[in-house]
Amino acid sequence: MTSDSQYPATPRPRGHDFAQRPLSAAEARVLGTLMEKARTVPDSYPLTLNALVTGCNQKSSREPVMNLADAQVLEALDDLRSLHMVLEGSGSRVTRYEHNFTRAAGVPEQSAVLLGMLMLRGPQTAGELRLNTERWYKFLDIASVDGFLEELQERSTDKGGPLVVKLPRAPGAREQRWAHLLCGPVDITAPAGAPQTSAATEDELIALTRRLAALENTVASLQDQLQNLNEQLGLSQPGQS
Repeated sequence: MTSDSQYPATPRPRGHDFAQRPLSAAEARVLGTLMEKARTVPDSYPLTLNALVTGCNQKSSREPVMNLADAQVLEALDDLRSLHMVLEGSGSRVTRYEHNFTRAAGVPEQSAVLLGMLMLRGPQTAGELRLNTERWYKFLDIASVDGFLEELQERSTDKGGPLVVKLPRAPGAREQRWAHLLCGPVDITAPAGAPQTSAATEDELIALTRRLAALENTVASLQDQLQNLNEQLGLSQPGQS
């Protein structure tokens, strides 16, 4: 990982500074992607703009799927820097970006992991969050996930107020889902999607998640190697003129 000495000193914002405005959908996607890649592909982190755009627009593990242009991602990065949530490196030929969310939001690591996953995949139950964050952080059990979510929901106003909300149980669903509030209030009266069911056990799903993680890490490593090779040869990235 890039040394902190390459980044300018950034004052820690107060709680009301952090909550001064909701994030846009693009800002949430950029921030969530940086938080994900810091955990899943540390060898390629901090990310270049090309790698970040690819991560924001990937088709898997994203809800909704987005198609952000370079300019939109750069604009989101500029706005996130003003909120002290993103840092820009200046120690290499290619500019790289990393998140500063845990410090900027003033939340523990486990809470940041849950918020990052909610930003990337939308509302989820505590069980789904425990499974989906397996690659980021290994929560002991679902009860521990619930505990951190409840702390985020009961966050005091002097720290910026709640960062998540527990949604009403959808018809036919066994558990309630949680949603983040980083993009503003959530309409809890909106109809929820059909509940997902699976015959697989939690252990089986975790094993599949680990296999998927290994494949995604391999793909990310190959993409980074290709990008570095193109930069050395002065070639354009695929899809760019």
